[in-house]
Amino acid sequence: MRSFDGTPIVFNFFAAEGLQGGERAPSVFVGPGFSSPGETDPQSKSSNLTGGVGLAALRRAGYNVVTYDPRGFGGSGGAAQIDSPDFEARDVMAVIDRLATRDEVALDAPGDPVLGMSGASYGGGIQFVTAAIDPRVDAIAPTIAWNSLVTSLFKAGDLKAGWGAALCGLGQVNGLVPGLVSPAGLQTGTVDEQVTRTCVEGISTGTVRLEDERYFAARGPAALLARIEAPTLIVQGTADTLFTLQEAADNFAALDRETDVPLRMMWFCGGHGACRTGTGEPQRVERRVIAWLDRWLRDDRSADVGPRFEWLADDARWRTAANFPIPRSGALRGSGAGTLALTPAGNSGVLILATPVQAGALDIPIEPAAEEVELLGAPTLRLTYRGDVMPATGQQIYAQLVDEQRDVVVGNQVTPIPVTLDGQRRELEVPLEPIAAHATPGDRYRLQLVPSTTVYYPQTAAGAVTVERAEVELPIVDPARAIAPSGHDLDLRLTRRCVGDGRLRMNVVGEDVDAVRDVSFKFDKRLVRRDTAAPWRRVAPRRALERTGARRLRAVVYLRGGNPPRVVLGRSLPRCGR
Repeated sequence: MRSFDGTPIVFNFFAAEGLQGGERAPSVFVGPGFSSPGETDPQSKSSNLTGGVGLAALRRAGYNVVTYDPRGFGGSGGAAQIDSPDFEARDVMAVIDRLATRDEVALDAPGDPVLGMSGASYGGGIQFVTAAIDPRVDAIAPTIAWNSLVTSLFKAGDLKAGWGAALCGLGQVNGLVPGLVSPAGLQTGTVDEQVTRTCVEGISTGTVRLEDERYFAARGPAALLARIEAPTLIVQGTADTLFTLQEAADNFAALDRETDVPLRMMWFCGGHGACRTGTGEPQRVERRVIAWLDRWLRDDRSADVGPRFEWLADDARWRTAANFPIPRSGALRGSGAGTLALTPAGNSGVLILATPVQAGALDIPIEPAAEEVELLGAPTLRLTYRGDVMPATGQQIYAQLVDEQRDVVVGNQVTPIPVTLDGQRRELEVPLEPIAAHATPGDRYRLQLVPSTTVYYPQTAAGAVTVERAEVELPIVDPARAIAPSGHDLDLRLTRRCVGDGRLRMNVVGEDVDAVRDVSFKFDKRLVRRDTAAPWRRVAPRRALERTGARRLRAVVYLRGGNPPRVVLGRSLPRCGR
């Protein structure tokens, strides 16, 4: 098919398993990883490594599946724009337009399929940006995606060289070769030239131009999250060193703060990296994603979508909490001092994984756990230091947390610490990459400050950093202290399924009905009415629908006591007799 700008886009459609002639089913769009074409095997399996749900499981659950080759990759033409809302998201919108014309596809309204989205990495990012600009998307489950390509690729101004080399190489090769045999004819897809330039300059110098940084920043979804209306399940990997847990935490916080969408998050052991501590219960991610789709595409209120937050700690056991973030209940603390020599040697890591350093690191001991505790979230590092190298600015050292019981770096994570080495005494406080660990009595950890790591650009300075004092805190949390959002169990139900007489009746049900202060009704995103006297009686004169041209109703309930609003209904409204 041709996209909005004429670019040929290759897509694949697979009917739900067992779908008979004349029957319709809801559909799920599954995007591929960066540089890859869309999945073409209708029996593909789910992946414990990436968290991606296979086509076989989705089709077996009764969903049609559509996949595609993103522009610039596979058999599609054009230049890859890194999941840009102006390009790739509009390509997906064009695929949705085509999907809505198929006889096998259930519709909310003409041109509007009952549609969810799934997929990992690049296929996770496309879900955020598409849902932000196309209200036809009814539910998303972005997996190992990012919040900002700046904080994930160039954290603290330091290039992730290991990942950069791998991704840049894949983008160039996979963008061209499959196009030679494309169903759309000969295609010479590639990546945008600004991406190529960033790759070449970044890998050779370790720096990124400001204009290139802005380019990647525009490939959000950070700036688009407030526009998302689709119920969202965020899935992230504890061992992901490309898009770390912080990216998921930032996405969750923004959606929770700026929208009223139903929201869940789960952290599994995997992602861009390698799980070295056990993947736990098989297919848990697959079951949760399918349950999420069942809840919001089929209106199946019995679907087990799980708690608001669940995570797999490094003992390969799942934990749950009623909300995120979980309040801290304490910390494991450590402190120390010493000198760290800055040389390219003493590397931590194997390309994209941080590993313990046996020599050349500054080790900071941490007090052992006195009891079983959950270590969850971002540790805090405070440094008092001095050093003298040329140039004085633009230097980094690196911090990682070593699990002495397993002799591994927790989550394989390492954090760049920007330092100014001008001979002056300086202080800083920084959060480290979040962790998900379980400590038993006597378990020991240590903080390692290392001069270099293969995960980031090689150390270019020579000299030493004198650490007068280093203090680290590992956050202890108590899941029982997490409080569920007020109104979370409220629901609104339509007693009419279409708009014909100019009026809708709404029933409010749930444990917290008495807490209702008022209800606002919106058509698409425009406020139509706010009713405080009898918020569940009636609303929506027909002229409001016709004036706005709206096809989607959203009802938001406001609770007494200053609690935040929570969305409790959102669906398309076909009009009776029209």
